[in-house]
Amino acid sequence: MNSEQSEDQRPEQDGRPVGRRVFLGTLGLGALGVLTAPVLQRGLEGFLGSVAGQDPTGLTGLLPNGGGFRYYSVAASVPHRTAADYRLTIDGLVDHPRDYTLADLRALPQTRLVKDVQCVTGWRVPGTPFQGVRLSHLLDAAGVRPSARALRFTCFDGTYTESLTLDQARRPDVLVALRMQDQDIGHDHGGPVRLYVAPMYFYKSAKWLSGITVTDRVEPGYWEKLGYDVDAWVGRSNGRSDDPTS
Repeated sequence: MNSEQSEDQRPEQDGRPVGRRVFLGTLGLGALGVLTAPVLQRGLEGFLGSVAGQDPTGLTGLLPNGGGFRYYSVAASVPHRTAADYRLTIDGLVDHPRDYTLADLRALPQTRLVKDVQCVTGWRVPGTPFQGVRLSHLLDAAGVRPSARALRFTCFDGTYTESLTLDQARRPDVLVALRMQDQDIGHDHGGPVRLYVAPMYFYKSAKWLSGITVTDRVEPGYWEKLGYDVDAWVGRSNGRSDDPTS
């Protein structure tokens, strides 16, 4: 799915005794890990991000990084966008279609939310900060027409799509997000701009957001066409009973 999935749980140990040399060696490696972890984590994230961007199989999504997420893309490769060439287009059933640059979005009022992230595969990353522009603000500026009922989201990976009803999109906990974990959203996490739908499973929070089209009906997104629920409320959809995130 076009989302980051949280780290897998470690398998249970088999109960065999650990030898003294192994125990002391483990302590030594643990101490080394404390000292080198930040450097190694940055290196690992960069490596996984570059590899995942060229991986059509999605197998790199099985490799965890230190931030609690896994890289995953449904496209074989994803182009990079910078502040110089990023554009977010808002069109469809609106009176004032517009293209926003990254600087335009940063100049708008920002909202910060701290919520759990829940992947539909079962993994949760607690207390994840997101910051950006409320989607409702962009819709108000565009002048949504009376015939509008929904939104269709497209992404510059050229493959992924998502949707929300107009009522869902106007919730105060739905953002066009520019920051994640108190940092600008990097390419590997869907930056520079992604959707963030706090109360729904993370596949609704489309990465590499490039287009918002206001429509007269809901158009199922990439994963919904493959059987996932269109209304993806955490704990109330997809046959799951997870605790709500918002």
